[in-house]
Amino acid sequence: MSLDRPVSRRLLSDEVFHRLRDSIVRGELVPGEKVKDGELAERLGLSRTPVREALARLADIGLVEAKPGVYTRITTLNRRDVEKTLAVLRSLDQLAIETAVPAMTGQDLRRMREANRDFERAVAANDTDAALAADDRFHAVPIMAADNPVLSRIVEQLHPQIHRILYRKFSTLLGGRNTIEHHDQLVEVCATGDARAAAELSGRHWSELGGHINKLFDTNQFAETAAG
Repeated sequence: MSLDRPVSRRLLSDEVFHRLRDSIVRGELVPGEKVKDGELAERLGLSRTPVREALARLADIGLVEAKPGVYTRITTLNRRDVEKTLAVLRSLDQLAIETAVPAMTGQDLRRMREANRDFERAVAANDTDAALAADDRFHAVPIMAADNPVLSRIVEQLHPQIHRILYRKFSTLLGGRNTIEHHDQLVEVCATGDARAAAELSGRHWSELGGHINKLFDTNQFAETAAG
């Protein structure tokens, strides 16, 4: 969804938030880029109020950082911060899997398989947006099955931060085939009802993901930041 397309007058703050969030995830608003509410409001055809509200929400989830009276800018990508975020998400995902497996139904497993086939097709088509959406749908199944609202809220808050990394990972297809295979393996282990084994498998995948992301940092694929 283009940042420059005019926003409807309904739920302005939410729509602006999602538009800006997606632009940050896709790298259209680059790490370190300074943003001004007035300029963004003009691009979106809005007053400054919903833009300011959206920027404040983006700051709450770590995608924007602000120094009052000095700057508001897109948060830079920092290896150490990414590693910390991954560590938290790994623990949360393992908790979700271990809690969810005993409650999973055949329909849940079918939804995971369908999401992974969509992910596989997206990788084959080099469609990064579709790959990210399918990956989200895959992981949403055990999170929903875990039926833990606190867990769901925390994961939802952290997802946009890691989506910035996953978007780059999927756009380079780095580890795409491994992710497809991991998803298939995870579904099969979940189907056995062995919650601990499924959680351990998920943890190994997150560790492999951390390795892929370190390669991106090592090869300076996150080096492009805004000047000034």
